[in-house]
Amino acid sequence: MNEDTLKGNWLQVKGKIKEQWGKLTDDDLDVIAGKRDQLLGKLQERQGLAKDAAEKQLKDWEDRTKYHWD
Repeated sequence: MNEDTLKGNWLQVKGKIKEQWGKLTDDDLDVIAGKRDQLLGKLQERQGLAKDAAEKQLKDWEDRTKYHWD
């Protein structure tokens, strides 16, 4: 699934992301709007993660779901 497809399905993806990272707000997800780099930044900020840890969590989540940024 490429970034354009993710943006098109963003409402569905948002719900899955909120299930995984409950500290992210609806406002955060509206700002992210399907952009992986924005999601990484918000994960670092809201979850209190280092960049490497946020990247690992996101990669693990992508591997478990059908949502991938290509």
